[in-house]
Amino acid sequence: MAKRLIPSLNRVLVEKIVPPTKTTAGILLPEKTNQLNSGKVVAVGPGTRDKSGNLLEVSVKEGETVLLPDYGGTQVKLGDKEYHLYRDDDILGTLHD
Repeated sequence: MAKRLIPSLNRVLVEKIVPPTKTTAGILLPEKTNQLNSGKVVAVGPGTRDKSGNLLEVSVKEGETVLLPDYGGTQVKLGDKEYHLYRDDDILGTLHD
């Protein structure tokens, strides 16, 4: 049985997107051509409460592609996959095609 992590409070579980290092023809790509530091949202927490007790939901949803800071987040390994936990406030934005 595989474990599933549900983040607490305003945390977001992200699987980082690793850009290809080679083209389909086998040509090695230099690091400068790599994409932005981004990831796919796997799970989100329920959010936090303000001083009045109102629920402040997380601003991103599962399945969205987000822009991540270069540093930060907590590395989590589940099975053979590696994920990162970020606070909702740390996510820089969402990426759309």
